[in-house]
Amino acid sequence: MDNEIDPKIMDNITKVCICKAIPRSKIKNAIRSGADSVVKVNEVTGSGQGECRGRRCGLKIKALVDGYKKGEWE
Repeated sequence: MDNEIDPKIMDNITKVCICKAIPRSKIKNAIRSGADSVVKVNEVTGSGQGECRGRRCGLKIKALVDGYKKGEWE
């Protein structure tokens, strides 16, 4: 049995913005579509607009944006 979990499945179930229950897949799609900063990702996805106002997800989103720019993921 293969113990590797498909990264796409993990992206769908991993919540980046806990307040708004926004999955990593939605954040990545926004970045792929041209949102190249945390502010732009927030505008497109609605992240950073929950109760914490981005204090929990802001750094995670920044890491995803930076990782995309460095070619760490597609």
